[in-house]
Amino acid sequence: MNMNMNMDMDRMHMSRDEMLKQLSALDFMVIDLHLYLDTHPCDREALMKYNCVAMQANMLRNTYERMYGPINAYGPIHGYPWQWNNNPWPWSAEFNFQLAGEEC
Repeated sequence: MNMNMNMDMDRMHMSRDEMLKQLSALDFMVIDLHLYLDTHPCDREALMKYNCVAMQANMLRNTYERMYGPINAYGPIHGYPWQWNNNPWPWSAEFNFQLAGEEC
């Protein structure tokens, strides 16, 4: 079994909330690395990290969408019937979480 299949199998055992938390963290890292690379375009290590994290985020997003439906209203082609409005909204209380060490 290849590494991508192993990662996909691990994700299948995560709860919906755990997948969203991990995806939020990965997306934050992608944005942070993207901003860093805007000012440090020749940093090979940062570029490799960016590509790795972006690939992980895309794989997790694809797995989530296969299991639960679209995560946002734009992007991939949606199937019939329209499913975007059937999912909990990102601001719904059950999907808000606090990170460890957060004191606000």
